[in-house]
Amino acid sequence: MSLLGKLFPETLFARRLSSAMEHQLRLAQARAEEALAQTHVNNALQFVQTLAPEVPYERAIAIYVRELGVPDPLAGVITTRTFVALGEREAAAKANEPQGEQSTLPHLRLDDADGARKRA
Repeated sequence: MSLLGKLFPETLFARRLSSAMEHQLRLAQARAEEALAQTHVNNALQFVQTLAPEVPYERAIAIYVRELGVPDPLAGVITTRTFVALGEREAAAKANEPQGEQSTLPHLRLDDADGARKRA
């Protein structure tokens, strides 16, 4: 084996892993990816809340994903999960607030698109 081959091996492990070890490795990778996605969602929610007075939530999420350079498949997951979390927060806030009070959360316009589809 050449010197470069020793310094830069093609694979991390010199021999093939057992199927049980590969299974454990895949599970650990899945847990790590899930933790990373959840951390991004939490940070995106905080970003949206910080920018809420100045920037609509859709744009704030787009800025977050762009500025952090999140790769495309993960960016879609983060965007969707952030929208879901915002929707759940708004639904909980509306259920708990007395009639006539305004929510401090950004206004979600999900019903606007549904209404436009029904009218068309």
